[in-house]
Amino acid sequence: MRNILLLSLWLFGTSCKSPAQQIENTEFSLVLKALLSHSVKEVGVRDVEPSDSVLFLDARAINEYNVSHIKNAVFVGYDHFDAASLNGIDKNKKLIVYCSVGYRSEKISEKLEKLGYTNIYNLYGGIFEWKNVGKKVYDNKGQVTEKVHAYDNVWGRWLQNGEKCFDK
Repeated sequence: MRNILLLSLWLFGTSCKSPAQQIENTEFSLVLKALLSHSVKEVGVRDVEPSDSVLFLDARAINEYNVSHIKNAVFVGYDHFDAASLNGIDKNKKLIVYCSVGYRSEKISEKLEKLGYTNIYNLYGGIFEWKNVGKKVYDNKGQVTEKVHAYDNVWGRWLQNGEKCFDK
């Protein structure tokens, strides 16, 4: 039993709060609870870091990804998602899928489950919450940036830390 607890702490960090409880902005938390169907496993941004044992998949539009993304994230898209972009990725590898807030990534996670991937998590609160808690994002040159594509003015209001960008 102790080994299971230690493995859980190693894989998911030390937070005892659920992903929903980790969102400090109460209004944003309520929006996420209503928006998401919670149909796939979710992980909070405070519980993960980029590492060799985790592969982040970006389920946003290419112009959003080009502004910034989580370090070493693989672009898979949303509107034009193609399972072929995952060729060669072990179906048991830990995959954390993200988008701006978690809706598009939840839908891509559902598709991945249907394709036989077994270790998939939706990043609760997406890249907005990632940046809100002060985690780093990177541009296409691999440099840390404060810019995050805010999708549009309606959704962009949930990005409270970093420089909002709307251009393509």
